[in-house]
Amino acid sequence: MDALVAAGAVRVFQEYASGATQARTRWKECLDYLQPGNVLTVTDLTRLGRSTADLADIVTVLGQRGIGFRSLAEPWLDTTSAHGKLIFDMFASLAEYERSRLSERTKAGLVAAKARGRLGGRPRTMTPSKTDAARQLRSQGKTLKETAQILSVSVSSLTRALSLPESVPEVVSEAA
Repeated sequence: MDALVAAGAVRVFQEYASGATQARTRWKECLDYLQPGNVLTVTDLTRLGRSTADLADIVTVLGQRGIGFRSLAEPWLDTTSAHGKLIFDMFASLAEYERSRLSERTKAGLVAAKARGRLGGRPRTMTPSKTDAARQLRSQGKTLKETAQILSVSVSSLTRALSLPESVPEVVSEAA
Protein backbone atom coordinates (compact mmCIF):
# COMPACT_ATOMS: atom_id res chain seq x y z
CA MET A 1 0.00 0.00 0.00
CA ASP A 2 2.89 2.36 0.71
CA ALA A 3 4.06 2.03 -2.90
CA LEU A 4 0.61 3.02 -4.16
CA VAL A 5 0.44 6.06 -1.88
CA ALA A 6 3.98 7.05 -2.95
CA ALA A 7 2.82 6.75 -6.58
CA GLY A 8 0.06 9.29 -5.89
CA ALA A 9 -2.93 7.06 -5.13
CA VAL A 10 -5.86 9.07 -3.77
CA ARG A 11 -7.79 6.02 -2.62
CA VAL A 12 -6.47 2.48 -2.06
CA PHE A 13 -8.63 -0.63 -2.36
CA GLN A 14 -7.10 -3.77 -0.92
CA GLU A 15 -8.70 -7.07 -1.92
CA TYR A 16 -8.49 -9.93 0.53
CA ALA A 17 -10.27 -12.53 -1.63
CA SER A 18 -8.30 -14.68 -4.02
CA GLY A 19 -8.15 -13.55 -7.65
CA ALA A 20 -9.43 -17.00 -8.53
CA THR A 21 -12.76 -16.29 -6.86
CA GLN A 22 -15.36 -14.21 -8.62
CA ALA A 23 -16.69 -12.68 -5.37
CA ARG A 24 -14.16 -9.86 -5.12
CA THR A 25 -16.20 -7.21 -3.32
CA ARG A 26 -13.38 -4.65 -2.99
CA TRP A 27 -12.69 -4.93 -6.74
CA LYS A 28 -16.36 -4.18 -7.43
CA GLU A 29 -16.19 -1.17 -5.08
CA CYS A 30 -13.08 0.03 -6.92
CA LEU A 31 -14.81 -0.25 -10.31
CA ASP A 32 -17.79 1.70 -8.99
CA TYR A 33 -15.48 4.40 -7.62
CA LEU A 34 -13.43 4.91 -10.81
CA GLN A 35 -14.52 7.74 -13.10
CA PRO A 36 -13.43 8.69 -16.64
CA GLY A 37 -10.03 10.36 -16.46
CA ASN A 38 -8.93 8.33 -13.41
CA VAL A 39 -5.97 5.96 -13.56
CA LEU A 40 -6.14 2.58 -11.84
CA THR A 41 -2.70 1.77 -10.47
CA VAL A 42 -1.81 -1.69 -9.17
CA THR A 43 1.38 -2.82 -7.48
CA ASP A 44 1.68 -5.85 -9.75
CA LEU A 45 -0.28 -7.28 -12.69
CA THR A 46 -0.85 -10.54 -10.83
CA ARG A 47 -2.93 -8.63 -8.28
CA LEU A 48 -5.53 -7.76 -10.91
CA GLY A 49 -6.43 -10.88 -12.90
CA ARG A 50 -6.16 -14.63 -13.09
CA SER A 51 -4.85 -15.00 -16.64
CA THR A 52 -3.46 -13.02 -19.54
CA ALA A 53 -6.88 -13.04 -21.20
CA ASP A 54 -8.57 -11.90 -17.98
CA LEU A 55 -6.09 -9.04 -17.55
CA ALA A 56 -6.54 -7.96 -21.17
CA ASP A 57 -10.33 -7.95 -20.75
CA ILE A 58 -10.17 -5.89 -17.55
CA VAL A 59 -7.81 -3.27 -19.00
CA THR A 60 -9.90 -3.09 -22.20
CA VAL A 61 -13.07 -2.43 -20.18
CA LEU A 62 -11.25 0.25 -18.19
CA GLY A 63 -10.12 1.89 -21.44
CA GLN A 64 -13.67 1.84 -22.82
CA ARG A 65 -14.78 3.70 -19.69
CA GLY A 66 -12.04 6.30 -20.18
CA ILE A 67 -9.99 4.99 -17.25
CA GLY A 68 -6.23 4.60 -17.58
CA PHE A 69 -4.23 1.70 -16.17
CA ARG A 70 -0.70 1.28 -14.93
CA SER A 71 1.31 -1.24 -12.96
CA LEU A 72 4.14 -0.24 -10.64
CA ALA A 73 6.00 -3.55 -11.09
CA GLU A 74 5.63 -3.39 -14.88
CA PRO A 75 6.43 0.24 -15.78
CA TRP A 76 6.08 -0.58 -19.48
CA LEU A 77 2.35 -1.04 -18.89
CA ASP A 78 0.86 2.43 -18.60
CA THR A 79 -2.13 2.97 -20.88
CA THR A 80 -2.03 6.71 -20.27
CA SER A 81 1.01 7.00 -22.60
CA ALA A 82 1.22 6.21 -26.32
CA HIS A 83 4.08 3.77 -25.68
CA GLY A 84 2.21 1.99 -22.88
CA LYS A 85 -0.96 1.82 -24.99
CA LEU A 86 1.00 0.22 -27.85
CA ILE A 87 2.50 -2.37 -25.50
CA PHE A 88 -0.92 -3.11 -24.02
CA ASP A 89 -2.44 -3.55 -27.49
CA MET A 90 0.27 -6.11 -28.29
CA PHE A 91 -0.40 -7.78 -24.93
CA ALA A 92 -4.15 -7.91 -25.68
CA SER A 93 -3.50 -9.32 -29.16
CA LEU A 94 -1.43 -12.11 -27.64
CA ALA A 95 -4.24 -12.84 -25.16
CA GLU A 96 -6.74 -13.03 -28.03
CA TYR A 97 -4.39 -15.34 -29.92
CA GLU A 98 -4.10 -17.51 -26.80
CA ARG A 99 -7.91 -17.75 -26.59
CA SER A 100 -8.21 -18.63 -30.28
CA ARG A 101 -5.58 -21.35 -30.05
CA LEU A 102 -7.26 -22.84 -26.99
CA SER A 103 -10.58 -22.92 -28.84
CA GLU A 104 -8.96 -24.56 -31.87
CA ARG A 105 -7.26 -27.21 -29.71
CA THR A 106 -10.51 -27.93 -27.88
CA LYS A 107 -12.45 -28.35 -31.13
CA ALA A 108 -9.73 -30.56 -32.63
CA GLY A 109 -9.74 -32.71 -29.49
CA LEU A 110 -13.51 -33.14 -29.65
CA VAL A 111 -13.35 -34.13 -33.34
CA ALA A 112 -10.55 -36.64 -32.61
CA ALA A 113 -12.47 -38.12 -29.68
CA LYS A 114 -15.62 -38.43 -31.78
CA ALA A 115 -13.62 -40.19 -34.53
CA ARG A 116 -12.44 -42.71 -31.90
CA GLY A 117 -16.07 -43.31 -30.92
CA ARG A 118 -15.86 -41.39 -27.66
CA LEU A 119 -18.81 -39.24 -26.71
CA GLY A 120 -18.70 -36.35 -24.29
CA GLY A 121 -20.58 -36.22 -21.05
CA ARG A 122 -21.31 -38.64 -18.31
CA PRO A 123 -22.05 -42.25 -19.30
CA ARG A 124 -25.71 -43.17 -19.02
CA THR A 125 -26.69 -45.19 -15.98
CA MET A 126 -29.49 -46.96 -17.86
CA THR A 127 -27.96 -49.21 -20.48
CA PRO A 128 -30.21 -51.06 -22.95
CA SER A 129 -29.81 -54.26 -20.90
CA LYS A 130 -30.80 -52.46 -17.68
CA THR A 131 -33.80 -50.94 -19.48
CA ASP A 132 -34.88 -54.41 -20.62
CA ALA A 133 -34.44 -55.71 -17.06
CA ALA A 134 -36.48 -52.77 -15.73
CA ARG A 135 -39.32 -53.51 -18.15
CA GLN A 136 -39.31 -57.13 -17.05
CA LEU A 137 -39.31 -56.19 -13.34
CA ARG A 138 -42.15 -53.72 -13.91
CA SER A 139 -44.17 -56.39 -15.76
CA GLN A 140 -43.71 -58.60 -12.67
CA GLY A 141 -45.41 -55.91 -10.57
CA LYS A 142 -42.38 -54.22 -9.00
CA THR A 143 -42.82 -50.52 -8.19
CA LEU A 144 -40.61 -47.85 -9.73
CA LYS A 145 -38.80 -47.44 -6.42
CA GLU A 146 -38.20 -51.19 -6.02
CA THR A 147 -37.02 -51.52 -9.62
CA ALA A 148 -34.66 -48.55 -9.22
CA GLN A 149 -33.18 -50.05 -6.04
CA ILE A 150 -32.67 -53.47 -7.67
CA LEU A 151 -30.89 -51.88 -10.66
CA SER A 152 -28.95 -49.36 -8.50
CA VAL A 153 -30.23 -46.33 -10.40
CA SER A 154 -32.32 -43.32 -9.45
CA VAL A 155 -36.07 -43.32 -9.98
CA SER A 156 -35.74 -40.38 -12.39
CA SER A 157 -33.18 -42.25 -14.55
CA LEU A 158 -35.44 -45.29 -14.56
CA THR A 159 -38.52 -43.24 -15.48
CA ARG A 160 -36.64 -41.49 -18.29
CA ALA A 161 -35.42 -44.80 -19.75
CA LEU A 162 -38.84 -46.43 -19.51
CA SER A 163 -40.49 -43.47 -21.23
CA LEU A 164 -38.48 -44.15 -24.42
CA PRO A 165 -40.11 -46.43 -26.99
CA GLU A 166 -38.64 -49.93 -27.01
CA SER A 167 -37.62 -49.63 -30.65
CA VAL A 168 -35.37 -46.57 -30.06
CA PRO A 169 -31.87 -47.75 -29.14
CA GLU A 170 -30.08 -45.64 -26.56
CA VAL A 171 -26.59 -44.39 -27.29
CA VAL A 172 -24.21 -45.70 -24.68
CA SER A 173 -20.67 -44.44 -24.28
CA GLU A 174 -18.35 -46.85 -22.60
CA ALA A 175 -15.63 -45.56 -20.34
CA ALA A 176 -12.16 -46.45 -21.57
